[in-house]
Amino acid sequence: MRLSDSLGRASLSGISILALIFLAFPLLVVIGISFTTTEYLRFPPVGLTWKWYARFFHDTSFVESLFTSAKLALSATAGALLLGVPAGLVLARKRFPGRQAISALFLSPLVLPTIVLGVAILQYASTMGFARTFWALFVGHVVLVMPYVMRTTLASLSGFDIAQEEAAQDLGATPLQTFFLVTLPQIKPGVIAGALFAFIISWIDVEVAVFNSTPELITIPVKMFNYIQFNVDPIIAAVSAITIYVAIVAVLLIDVTVGIEKATTRRE
Repeated sequence: MRLSDSLGRASLSGISILALIFLAFPLLVVIGISFTTTEYLRFPPVGLTWKWYARFFHDTSFVESLFTSAKLALSATAGALLLGVPAGLVLARKRFPGRQAISALFLSPLVLPTIVLGVAILQYASTMGFARTFWALFVGHVVLVMPYVMRTTLASLSGFDIAQEEAAQDLGATPLQTFFLVTLPQIKPGVIAGALFAFIISWIDVEVAVFNSTPELITIPVKMFNYIQFNVDPIIAAVSAITIYVAIVAVLLIDVTVGIEKATTRRE
């Protein structure tokens, strides 16, 4: 039995490592191509050069698009947290007529084609008078990413003991203190996971952004989408690699400031 258990664990570990390599290999290919000296996409790369990154940073339109995407992703994530966490708490705790319908409405962007959402946001923003502005992009991305925060929050609340909140309030804690000192520390894994999902989905979105962008206000995925229609060179790989680096840095910042294990483990 012990031998079979060891073989099972070894097999599971081996399969997991192979799966991770399979998933990471396309990212490694993109990063490798970004260093090639050829004027076309080539893997394995020929030589080693930083010129494609230099071209990216010397192209102000690319740099501005990168900052626009970062600003949009961070603000949309913050907005999704401010709306999604309270919504998840209400839907998990309260029973009222229409609860299922409201829950389905909030989660509908998960099943609704993103291109349809982009057109809908454009029509809504046009009616309200702020079409093709940063606020139109912000509203669209909050709608797009909020369901991810809600889902992870609801999952974290599935095993939560509400008696702990009642005990805290019996001891004199206000509802706000109870949330930050009792509830939030226990649902933190779901909140952080939802925030990461929200940031990544906003960061890579094309469909919603393409309908609400202008030549002066364009995100990096839309900029890349427009660029490859007329040019196919390793600068695209360099831009893609930079977006990968941003994701890696985001994870490392969480590890340094909070701790990955601490952030994804519920306190006992």
